[in-house]
Amino acid sequence: MGRVRQGILAIVPTHICVLGKQILTNKRSSTNPYSRPGTKSRKQVGKTQIGIAMSGGVDSTACALLLREEYQVHGLFMQLAQPKLSEQLLRVKKVAEKCSVPLTVIDLRQRFEEKVLNYFSDAYHTGRTPNPCMICNREIKFGLFMDAIFEHGMTQMATGHYANIVEQEGCFFLQQGKDEKKDQSYFLARLSQRQLAGIQFPLGKMTKDKTYDFVESHGFHDFRGQESQDVCFLGDNSVGHFLQSRSSAPCIEGDIVHIDGRVLGHHRGITNYTIGQRRGLGIAASAPLYVITIDAAANRIIVGDNNALFKKDIEIKNISWNCAQPPRPQQEYRVRIRYGQKGQQARINRIAEDHYAITFAESQRAVAPGQFAVIYKNNLVLGSGEIR
Repeated sequence: MGRVRQGILAIVPTHICVLGKQILTNKRSSTNPYSRPGTKSRKQVGKTQIGIAMSGGVDSTACALLLREEYQVHGLFMQLAQPKLSEQLLRVKKVAEKCSVPLTVIDLRQRFEEKVLNYFSDAYHTGRTPNPCMICNREIKFGLFMDAIFEHGMTQMATGHYANIVEQEGCFFLQQGKDEKKDQSYFLARLSQRQLAGIQFPLGKMTKDKTYDFVESHGFHDFRGQESQDVCFLGDNSVGHFLQSRSSAPCIEGDIVHIDGRVLGHHRGITNYTIGQRRGLGIAASAPLYVITIDAAANRIIVGDNNALFKKDIEIKNISWNCAQPPRPQQEYRVRIRYGQKGQQARINRIAEDHYAITFAESQRAVAPGQFAVIYKNNLVLGSGEIR
């Protein structure tokens, strides 16, 4: 068997096929520097081996069913920090068997700990609101996991995300999925050209309802009502309990301060609070108060009324423009500051090399540092940056 990155291939059940032995190189074609070996463009992919990220859910199941007629399909499952791993793995095996798809389990627990869980904890302890799905997609799912898929001889990777990829003048752009309610382009916005060149999203042109109908027509009738969790590793845990389980240090209490400077009470540790939070503050006031700022340096929670949550101007860092040119200062773009938001019109100006200012046409509520602003032109993702 070809070389496999140490620690990646951990479990291959004896009744499940081991994937191909060929290791792909990173040789690039002369027509498109990001094309996979043996491909001229995404439209010219022939009957070949494709690795599907399988979770045991409806979307990855539909993905396998859609592609198995056209490709030689192999299923792969990421072993991360799922709270009910054994139950999920059993479900994935049953689905793969019913789909007649061989399955391999890739153990990425250690790297997930390093890349995602540590990031998640560090963000909360420094007063930021993390987006673990964004980091996991770039570093794990379409990073190390994608590498493992190609090392097993696959020429492309497929997932059940509701998004599309389009090629324009040799560049790959992420495009919003047809189902506006389920569109996942926001979470995928940090993917690189190399990553986008090797991915298929078969469900990008479908709605969630059509996906359910499709799998039910193939004998899968127990998926409706089983939506995946937003943060897969939390399970039934709250964020506060999860963070406490990862640290031996006690939470340090501090002041809850009104934006006018008055000390109103004491907090239980900054990791227990989020921007926009109203309930559970433990303070008495004549009008509703919300968390406006988490001041980690001074160990303070700053509160104010609802109006104080609105901002027209924000700044972003850690910029990724994908293949697009940086935005023109006088042109308006659509910007999303969280998943589930349709996005708002805004102008974008460069402050420094990795530092941009965004001015919205209308004020935005509860902008959380640590989250990501994703920039669109029509329905194409141009870039993204972390909110400062």
